[in-house]
Amino acid sequence: MEWGRRRVSRGMLPLLALHTANEYYRLGWKPPVTASLLAANTLIYLRPSFVDSVLPTLNEVWFNPHLIVKVHKDLKRFLLSPFYHMDEAHLVYNMLSLLWKGIQLETAMGSAEFAAMVATLLGMSQGITLLLAKSLLLFFDYDKFYFSEFSVGFSGVLFAMKVVLNSQSADYTSVHGVVVPSRHAAWVELILIQMFVPGVSFLGHLGGILAGIVYLRLKNTYFGSDPVTIVFKGLADALSWPLRFARGLFQRRRISGRGTVGRGQTRRSSSGVWRCEACTYDNHGVLSVCEMCGTARDGNGSSFHQWSSQQSQELPLDELRRRRLERFGS
Repeated sequence: MEWGRRRVSRGMLPLLALHTANEYYRLGWKPPVTASLLAANTLIYLRPSFVDSVLPTLNEVWFNPHLIVKVHKDLKRFLLSPFYHMDEAHLVYNMLSLLWKGIQLETAMGSAEFAAMVATLLGMSQGITLLLAKSLLLFFDYDKFYFSEFSVGFSGVLFAMKVVLNSQSADYTSVHGVVVPSRHAAWVELILIQMFVPGVSFLGHLGGILAGIVYLRLKNTYFGSDPVTIVFKGLADALSWPLRFARGLFQRRRISGRGTVGRGQTRRSSSGVWRCEACTYDNHGVLSVCEMCGTARDGNGSSFHQWSSQQSQELPLDELRRRRLERFGS
């Protein structure tokens, strides 16, 4: 059977979209990498016309150790198989898990580090699964996982993310109705899924758990940003530069001398700044005359202040600007 045709949702994907929109709506900061992963997995499953011609079929990306190592040396199977799913239920279950874990991890880590972690966990989980299958063949002459098992799906990465997310947790959590310490939740879920869900990849899930453990060990022994994070930060800066440049062009900036122009009545503040009641310019506290319009500082009770205040209020805006240029010009 050829698994490469465009698919139509049977009702679960709209619920996933609604749940995702609701979660993102209530967030102040919207995690972009998690949203991108959700969109990528969903688009690959639906195969709309604008990407259908460039996407490999499911038969071309099955993860099978024998095909990857011996027959084709096919990195396409190694790298792309996590983004393919068997059916709508498989996709929706994994994406709900990704939504929950991704929002928490990306919010805590930042987008660049989170993207680097996902890329690392993907490569490590696939590599460990490959090594486990090869080891079973070499040391125990058990060839089922090496020759006969074909798998796809993001669950290996999700198991690794679960290990990372729960690594520092001292709480308890419920795994399919079983309350266990959060740090051991991935192991319990591995066993329960294998018992009650037929056809899942035990080795793929185990590879994900081991990848999460190895990642944490490496993270704890390495100080500073890892190379993968540095690469993703560089890419993020490069992609966001046009947006930042355009924002800088259109952003309004107010340029002033030693003070600012505002609204409101004359004020005195603890910072040593007083506001002229005539032109609302904020002057330094040591000055007794406004630098903008020459009005005397409020509270001196002199006739000069009253005359100057009245005169400056009657001055046109162009004249006020000219006087200020005379004070700060050349």
